[in-house]
Amino acid sequence: MQIGQLLRQNFESHKILSQTCFSNKSTQLFYGSGYLLIPTFAAMQKRPMPAELKKGGVILVDKPYKWTSFDAVNSIKITLRAKTGHCGTLDPLATGLLICCTGAMTKQISGYQQLPKEYTGVFRLGASTATYDLESVPENPRPYEHITSEQIADAVKKLTGDILQVPPAHSAIKRDGKRSYDLARAGMEVVLEPRPVTISEFEILSVELPNVRFRVLCSTGSYIRSLANDFGELLGCGAFLSELRRTKIGNFDVMDALTPLEWKALWKPTVVKESIAEVDPSATEL
Repeated sequence: MQIGQLLRQNFESHKILSQTCFSNKSTQLFYGSGYLLIPTFAAMQKRPMPAELKKGGVILVDKPYKWTSFDAVNSIKITLRAKTGHCGTLDPLATGLLICCTGAMTKQISGYQQLPKEYTGVFRLGASTATYDLESVPENPRPYEHITSEQIADAVKKLTGDILQVPPAHSAIKRDGKRSYDLARAGMEVVLEPRPVTISEFEILSVELPNVRFRVLCSTGSYIRSLANDFGELLGCGAFLSELRRTKIGNFDVMDALTPLEWKALWKPTVVKESIAEVDPSATEL
């Protein structure tokens, strides 16, 4: 199957108007109001190096557990000494794929942010938390042993497709000019309006009560923490997100990503050589 066909399948539901392959390194997609450059799979298989990334490129980063997205991007930025930004935040307790753009490619960030995302993770039944994950202590314990596979399947069905979702109070959404998580942490009541999101695929991978392992393909703006909370409410036993990994963004796969430390190790010889060259240009012959 051609790259263009693969990309077309992935973006059908996102109103791409046209696409043109203009080189062997990238595909140009007309996405909404502007063009989005997508590196071809062949180009992504070749690990980009510092010199080309300073001009502009795309890096696939596997964010480690308890790193913030800022930590991951800052590590890349410091190593490369190049303008760097990411295309969608992951919570500290989540792991997985971050798309980072460098140099001139940072102009493409808003386009990448609109790509659908795939996650795998675990909902833990029998309690809830204020943050809908393990950033806060589980509370309100309720029995879950009676939950059946039919009830789980029914909850999945109700949460699949175009739905209205209330974001977590502990989120970066602004209310009256302030981040809602700052208001929530200050003990203030935070009421956020439901937002339309699309859960294209919602698959239960395994059930070992109280843990329910899942895979979700969703639109940008979806909160998997809210999905966990809503899942628990539908089952009547409460639930929170105990594990989350972002596995795909569009056609980009975390299997092709490296952690920030792995990228640093890969680039280290080149970065050291460039640093020496800046002090002594003749050293470039070493």
